[in-house]
Amino acid sequence: MKYALSLVLAAFVTSAALAQDAEEKSTEDVIISADEVELDDFRWVKRPLVVFADTPNDPRFNEQMEYIEGDLSALEARDVIVITDTDPEAQSEIRRKLRPRGFGLVGIAKDGSIFLRKPVPWAIREITRSMDKLPTRQQELRERGSGS
Repeated sequence: MKYALSLVLAAFVTSAALAQDAEEKSTEDVIISADEVELDDFRWVKRPLVVFADTPNDPRFNEQMEYIEGDLSALEARDVIVITDTDPEAQSEIRRKLRPRGFGLVGIAKDGSIFLRKPVPWAIREITRSMDKLPTRQQELRERGSGS
């Protein structure tokens, strides 16, 4: 009986660890740093959602990241890649191009156009609503609805 209980407990702990690893990997696949990429890398592939701050300790940045991490699946379903930039001194290509002032949230469509620019944190529900109005997103929804 002790052996069976130990085996069940070991299986439970292992599956919990694997689930946590999968969640961390999923976050790493969706949230990346601005110094690792260029916006053109995502044209017609992903919708970049860029979160700027002058420091990673900015309360608005932390609030926005909590919103994002709380509903990654909604963003993944819309082909979103979250790019963070909290170092103004580094002058990343993305920061030079989008020119934020302090905290900023910038949504970029697959065609490279800016569809969202907010100076305050926004809930995922509001972000996805504005994203779902984009012509390319509407086309994706029609194609998926028809079974393609």
